[in-house]
This record gives sequence, C-alpha cells and structure tokens, in this order.
Amino acid sequence: MSEVALGVTTTPPGVSAEDKPRLPSFAEALRVWLRIGLLSFGGPAGQIALLHREVVDDRRWVSDARFLHALNFCTLLPGPEAQQLATYLGWLLHGVRGGIAAGVLFVLPGMAVMLGLSILYATLGEVPVVAALFFGLKCAVLVLVVEALLRVARRALKTRAAWALAAAAFVALYAFGVPFPAVVLAAALIGYFAPGAFKGGSHGEAKDGPLAVLDAVLAADPGRPARLAEKAWQAGWVGVALWLLPVAALMLFERGVFADVAWFFSKMAVVTVGGAYAVLAYVAQEAVQGYGWLTPDQMLVGLGLAETTPGPLILVLQFVGFLAGYGQGGLAWGVLASVLTVWVTFAPCFAFIFLGAPYVERLHSNRELTSALAAVTAAVVGVIANLALWFGLRVLFAEVRRVEVGPAALDAPVLGSLDPLALALAALAAVCLFGLKLGLLRTLGITAAVGLVAKLALG
Repeated sequence: MSEVALGVTTTPPGVSAEDKPRLPSFAEALRVWLRIGLLSFGGPAGQIALLHREVVDDRRWVSDARFLHALNFCTLLPGPEAQQLATYLGWLLHGVRGGIAAGVLFVLPGMAVMLGLSILYATLGEVPVVAALFFGLKCAVLVLVVEALLRVARRALKTRAAWALAAAAFVALYAFGVPFPAVVLAAALIGYFAPGAFKGGSHGEAKDGPLAVLDAVLAADPGRPARLAEKAWQAGWVGVALWLLPVAALMLFERGVFADVAWFFSKMAVVTVGGAYAVLAYVAQEAVQGYGWLTPDQMLVGLGLAETTPGPLILVLQFVGFLAGYGQGGLAWGVLASVLTVWVTFAPCFAFIFLGAPYVERLHSNRELTSALAAVTAAVVGVIANLALWFGLRVLFAEVRRVEVGPAALDAPVLGSLDPLALALAALAAVCLFGLKLGLLRTLGITAAVGLVAKLALG
C-alpha cells in the first residue's frame, strides 16, 4: 500500500527530510484519541473542550483557527459534532486511517460502558455504585464546560458583531426554543452576506507558542490536502455502502426487530442536526409508543446513563436498541441490536466527514465562506453557553421548571432543590482545575472518587 493511501505525506520537492516539519506518529495519536474517548464526559460542550485542550492547547497539533473551521463544518452536519470533529482532525493528521481511528476510539469506550450498563440494568436493575461514581464525574464536567465556554469565547468573539451573534444565538435557544439548525443556518447566512463583520483568524497563529504542527506541515507541503482528498472520497462512499447495504438486506430478508432497529436509527442518523437533544423527544415517542420497546421511565434511565458515561450523548440510542432486542429475544438479541444501533448511527458520521472535509479544507481562502463559518463559530459560543446552562441547572438542582415570560419560556431552577453535594463537588473541581492546576485527568479522578465516597456514605 502506498504512503498516500495510508495518509502519510511524501517530502515535497525542495524540502529535505531533515527540515520538514513532522506530524505526531500514528501510535502517539492513537494514545491521545483513546485518552479522549475515555474522558469524553459531559456531552458535546465538554467533549469539544476536551478535544481543544488535547490537540490545540497542550500539543499544538492544530491551530485554533483550523480547529474552529472544522468545528463549524461539523456543527452543520447531522450526528454528534464532537465525534465528527475528532474524525475530521484525525483525517487531517493521518489521512483516512487517522480519521477512522479518532472517530472509532471516540465512541468505543462509551459504547462498551453503555453496553455493560445496559446488561446490568436489564438483569439486575440500577447499580448504585456506578451511579455514585458518575455523579462526581458529572459535577467535574460542569466546570470543564464552563472553562471551554470561556476559552472558545476568547478566541472566537473578535468583533462586536460576533459578540452580538453569540448573544442572539443563546437567547434564541434558551428563551425561545428556536431549532438548533435554524440558528446555525441563520448565522451562516449572516456571515456570508456580511464578510467584513466576522474574523476567522489565521491558521497557526499563536500569541505565546510556535506554529501549530499541522499548519507547519501544510506550509511546507501545500499539496497534502489534495493527496488526502481522493482517498477520503473513496472512504466516504465505502462508508455509505457499509451503512445502507446491511439496512437494505435486513429490511428485505429479516423484517423483524433488527430490521426495525436498522431502519429507525438510520433515519435518526440523518436528522440529528443539533445533536441528540434535537431528536430525543421524537425517539422517546416512537420507541415507547410506536414500537413499545421500552417504558417512559426506562427512556429516562437510558438518558441518565448516556449523560454520565463517556462518549456522545446519542449513545442513549444504544440503550434503546438493546432493550428492543432484549425484549424480543433475550440477552444475545439485546447485544446484537445494541451493536446494530451503534453501527447505523455512526457509520453515516464517517461518510459525511470523508465526503465533505476535503471540500471544506478548500474554503480557507474564500472570504465569504470563511466569514460564514466564523459567524457559525460565534453562534456556537451561544450554543455552548446554552448547553452549559442546561447542564448546570440539571447537575446542581433536582428540579427545573419552565417559566413563561411573555413569548419566552425559560428554564428556572427550583431553589429549594439545590443539591449541596453537587455544588460542593463542582467547587472542588473548580479549585483543582483553576486554582491548583492539577489538570484534567487528576481533576476528574479526585472529583469522581470524592463523589463516590460521599454518595455511598449518605446512602
């Protein structure tokens, strides 16, 4: 197999092997992608924060501008944007194999945990020790999300128009329930028709650090994206086939629960623009009332498990798929249906990235399109703020109610339902992360351990 097929760059004419900037090795990247997969708690806001910390802040593999450019594209796609962002970044670093590795490792730990918890739930009921452990992690992730909001805002909001758009996006989502795709589309159109109002930044720029590794490589080898593009498009169409052919075969020849699972979750894979929350109500309605796969209480259990385990929140669909198979044929059918659900949910994500990323990489020099994506970045700050508030209210308060204020409807906490332990653990995480500078892994570990001990001690 050629170096190009593997996503490895050959040295361009005029650049010696000694002078050429070097990307991280594939093995080094694998370790980082696995680390991210294991620590990707807290939904898309926390996961994007973790990705940014690992590949931009700590390692300088990718510049802020290139990271945000990729994030803007992934935000426009159906499916979990953080997983697709990891796939995109993996492709930029090591071609198709890098994209597959980053995307798979982002999902695999959470998938394994969710499958294990699904089996435990179906056979033993809820597991208090697991719930106690993840309680502390959830509180720590709240602090991580706030940190991400501050960091992304500093880098993305460079003009008054960007600040105004971020605020408008937050209000539209939080107060008026405007659909996420409408917010993103409006931001893109505003940026496209007002290219002077938004700044996307320059790739590789850093106030206090060297040129990002990937940008140094591309500066020395500008033909690299074109060489990667051909293999990416081939992989994208292979991904489409691997997604749709099993679905068609099951619908033609099986016509049972597996066909239903494959068809239903394939539909969900292409309408989840805006992440899992955008379609959870529809999934719950159809899975509970339409198919009778689970009860409303079980749907809430699945959402709780997905919120407190690593990986995309959309893994709640895996829990639904497991119970669909388990109810029809027992444990083995549950496992098969669970795996099938994950397959038809995430195979399209790889296809979308490999088919679209090469085109998006060509847009860096287009003023209008770059401005459109910069405007989407500004709107994403509002999205992260909305997610942070949504997540924070539900971590710190046992009860949250909707309050109507004229045409707006706001989430408001019931102050008497404040959870003192959750507040204390969030404060502990803030001290560890901001005050003591212990880093992400230690902060998560300390908060999880303290949460586990406190929860079990309090009963």
